[in-house]
Amino acid sequence: MSSTPANPDLPASPAAPDGTPAGAGLLDALQHQVALFARRAEQTRLGGVGQARNSMDRAAYLLLNRLDLEGPMGVKALAGGMGIDSSTVTRQVAPLVDTGLVKRTSHPEDGRAVVLALSPRGLARLEEVRSSRRELMARVTEGWTEEERESFTALLTRFNLSLSDLMGAASEGGPTS
Repeated sequence: MSSTPANPDLPASPAAPDGTPAGAGLLDALQHQVALFARRAEQTRLGGVGQARNSMDRAAYLLLNRLDLEGPMGVKALAGGMGIDSSTVTRQVAPLVDTGLVKRTSHPEDGRAVVLALSPRGLARLEEVRSSRRELMARVTEGWTEEERESFTALLTRFNLSLSDLMGAASEGGPTS
């Protein structure tokens, strides 16, 4: 494990007598909790409760959610916004089109181009899954205050953005530490 900080503008953490960087125990605990979270999220797919539970995979949910929040868009825009390649989006969208959750339409300004849009059926299904997942989040955080929910959401968002930035830098060949 290197003692080089992720941010070169920050001083290096002092090392313990055995050479372990200060704070390593906390970082070990954090990575362990992230690993547990990933496993539990995959086990449940954070699918919610009731009949909608586990009924939509992560890729489908993220694609439908993005189309709902940002409106119709082309494959390249969808892929770029999600940080994945166009071929992956094309592969993931195909079953959503086949089941009628997403529709292909002509671009409003360039009729030759195709955009993907959430269908009414897709929106209804997305709302069903969102409701189920909302109920799950309410149950999981039942004993939490509103401030604790807000803090956790803000920190998890910050963590995800930092991870996304780091992975983006790594895929572009930039420094990751």
